[in-house]
Amino acid sequence: MKLLGIGSRIKHAEYGTGVVTNVSARHYWVTFIEKGIETIDLTEEFEVIEAVEAEVDTVSFYEVEKMLKNLLQKYTDISPATSLADKWKGGRILLESGNDTQNKEIPIDTFFHKIVMVRDRIRVMEQKINSSNLDELEKVELQQYITRIYGSLTTFNVLFKLKEDYFIGEKSK
Repeated sequence: MKLLGIGSRIKHAEYGTGVVTNVSARHYWVTFIEKGIETIDLTEEFEVIEAVEAEVDTVSFYEVEKMLKNLLQKYTDISPATSLADKWKGGRILLESGNDTQNKEIPIDTFFHKIVMVRDRIRVMEQKINSSNLDELEKVELQQYITRIYGSLTTFNVLFKLKEDYFIGEKSK
């Protein structure tokens, strides 16, 4: 198996046509025209449209973007990108009223964005509490409320692509 380099163009049965934007020991990161960025195994079947030779000691666009995001997150209040689980992409939420005349339909990605904003604002509030001049007992008390808020929001974890983005409430004792 010959390793493809960054810039190689491929055609995948499920995702369509795309360009390799990063290569790791086990995966290609491919930006597909129709499906966006997806990772596929190096051993996965796909058609090579145009192969670019793999270069050694190169830095991919993905790595540069990752480093830039890390710097921005470290020195600004920008939070890391949070992804919607693939199964919900393009989906809608239907809120049905009791009388069927005032139903509301919302794109899931709009709803998800609002949930992520709530989570990020709770995190900022948590940081402000921890760095405040409140006494330790008051900080602990407020932290317990925040933990309960996270617990109330765990229902929405099904929307997140990655487990590290989940809401985590109080653990059972």
